[in-house]
Amino acid sequence: MMNILTTTPVNLQEEYEKTEIAKILNILDEELVGLIPVKTRIREIAALLLIDKLRKNLGITAGSPGLHMSFTGSPGTGKTTVGLKMADILYQLGYVQKGHLLTVTRDDLVGQYIGHTAPKTKEVLKKAMGGVLFIDEAYYLYKPDNERDYGAEAIEILLQVMENQRDELVVILAGYKEPMDKFYESNPGLSSRIANHIDFPDYTVEELLQISKLMLEEQQYQLTPDAEVALTEYIKRRKQKPLFANARSVKNALDRARMRQANRIFDSRGQVLTKKELVNIEAQDILQSTIFD
Repeated sequence: MMNILTTTPVNLQEEYEKTEIAKILNILDEELVGLIPVKTRIREIAALLLIDKLRKNLGITAGSPGLHMSFTGSPGTGKTTVGLKMADILYQLGYVQKGHLLTVTRDDLVGQYIGHTAPKTKEVLKKAMGGVLFIDEAYYLYKPDNERDYGAEAIEILLQVMENQRDELVVILAGYKEPMDKFYESNPGLSSRIANHIDFPDYTVEELLQISKLMLEEQQYQLTPDAEVALTEYIKRRKQKPLFANARSVKNALDRARMRQANRIFDSRGQVLTKKELVNIEAQDILQSTIFD
């Protein structure tokens, strides 16, 4: 039996600095507003994987930590961005060989006729090997009401790979929470292979306003004080409407505001423009939205 006390000591800080994990986690903090529970869970997973790697280096054997994940939450809450960072962390620690993330939906996996699904699914899995396969709206794979649906075949192939080739591929299943919960209830084989369930909360109005400012800053725009008040009201109203997609909906609103600003400036061609006019988003550029009708 190995005497753990006689093994060479490990400098945890040195091992940590050998990887890019700290940099990746810092980028995650900088790029994503809010989402504190998500960031905390990602840090916990990263810590577990680092310690597991050190244990292996010292000859302390244990079952490999489960790497397959479930991301649940509304659209526009950063699930794909976190998936990309998770792929980077897995690569830096040597849990995947390539570290790329391949995003797919049901249409990429499920065929339209007999004999079509298996080759489609296997081709996707082949492309994803060595990295992370991110299946968005994964619950659409399973359609029990349709006898001619071939989603079950794709799930069966996916299950085999998740079990037998878990050292070569990590799978992240993503989608709205309630449909995903039902999906797992209907597919206990999938649920049993998912070790990490992470729920992405919707952004608050204040967080969405902060995200808006960051988006505009990247494109060298800014909100006037009145425009900030108008955008805050817009976000409050938009959150109550159907098909609200958090940061994605805010981005679309800002794109339309920029277009209105451009047309407003274009219609006043007689005036001499300064940098201020070209940079500022005014309240009227927000208030022209149909949401205020």
